[in-house]
Parts: sequence; structure tokens; C-alpha cells
Amino acid sequence: MKLIRCRYHERIFWAEEGEREALVLTAAPYLGGELTGERVPLEEVALLAPCEASKIVAVGKNYLEHIQEMRQDFGDAAPEKPVLFLKPSTCISGPGDKITYPAFSKRVDYEGELAAVVGKRMSQVSEDEALEGIFGYTICNDVTARDIQKSEGQWTRGKAVDGFAPVGPRVVTGLDPAGLEIFTRLNGEMRQHGHTSQFITSLPKLLAFITEAMTLLPGDLVITGTPAGVGPMVPGDVVEVEIPGIGVLENQIVKGED
Repeated sequence: MKLIRCRYHERIFWAEEGEREALVLTAAPYLGGELTGERVPLEEVALLAPCEASKIVAVGKNYLEHIQEMRQDFGDAAPEKPVLFLKPSTCISGPGDKITYPAFSKRVDYEGELAAVVGKRMSQVSEDEALEGIFGYTICNDVTARDIQKSEGQWTRGKAVDGFAPVGPRVVTGLDPAGLEIFTRLNGEMRQHGHTSQFITSLPKLLAFITEAMTLLPGDLVITGTPAGVGPMVPGDVVEVEIPGIGVLENQIVKGED
């Protein structure tokens, strides 16, 4: 099933995505939203970020080749345990939204990732039951002010800039999170190509590790790490992250105010 969050005229709502129509839901699908019977033309809706997260829980260093390409700045050893960080809800932007290049940074990178949308409250879940708490999957670009991340050591400010988590274009249910390809293109040129089978820490293990410490709430995002090939963007660039079966998340970089 494909689910979208969208704007139609002045209304914002969730819907099932049909071939030509958006089938309106009463609420977010992970909150039990049901079909209202209303249908609107798909070509007339504007897609929004398909989540309403209280937080984004992210994992760093989850692909070996990415660790190797970043070894000069962050070391070359695979972590014994997942490396977690948080991105606030104010990072979330949608498909087609502009990503503002902050004036305080000299290097802003793309990082294409698979994102899991939490479907129910999760606390201290086991690996065996972890995926039962995931509603579906979407795409996230974990945009990063790399120079800030490197110079400050603590990753929060470089990862937490407003709009630095474009998400979309839809949530898809029933996918195997270990069986998906990820592609990132910058101005049409392929920069990243990875596969979720390459995760150092699988999604079930990651969810068990996260929920040992913190509670995940419906709508929260867990982003699963980026494959090798990360690199800088500049104002005017267009970045596309594609996961076949989910779609293409496209955003343009624009200059921020000095």
C-alpha cells in the first residue's frame, strides 16, 4: 500500500495513493485513519513529508564503505554498537521543498537513506518483534553541514539545521527493509548506489538498541545510515534520492541569508 500526506487547496490530509486519485483518510494511517470515501485528483495535490514525527533517530556509520571514505575525519573502525544521533522535528521538509544552505557552513552534504516510519509505541522491543512496530518505509536525505560536524565533534548542530531532513515522497508498506537499493543523484549524475543488505546493524537490531533507551512514538522516523558516495552540494544543485518501490525524493539547494 502507498500512503501520502498532501495538500489540496487549503486542506492537509493523509490519503491512499491510487493511480489517478488520492483516497482521503480520516487521520494518519499509523493512527488508525480510515477511508472517508472522498477522492481527489492525484495530479492536483501537493505532496508533503509523509510523517509527523516527534523526533528522527538516526544511525551513523552503518555502511562499511561509507566508514572507509570518511576515515580521515571520523576513523576507519566499524563501531561495536550503533552510533546514534537525533534530528529534531524542525528538520523535516517535504518532496520538492527547498533546502537552505546555512550561511555559517562552508560544506553541506547529501546522505540518501532508507527511513522507517514507526507505527506504534515501541519501548524495549526485542529483535524478533521489532519490525511489527514499523508501519512502512520512505526516503530521507540526512543533509549534513559536514564542516560543522567535523569541527564540533558532537554531531547535533551540523545535522539539526531547519529543513535538513527532506522526507518522501510516500510511505510504502510491506517492503523488506533488508532488500532495497538506494541511489543518490546530484544534478542527474549518480553519486551513491548502495543496498540495505549492506547494513552493519540490521533494522531489527537497531530498533531493539534504540528502544532499550528511548521510546519511539507513532510517526517517528528511524533513518538507517547512508552508503558510500556522500559529497557536497552548492546552491542551485538538485539532489534526488531514489529507492525503487518507494520513489524519488527531489530537492533543490538554495542560498541562505548572510
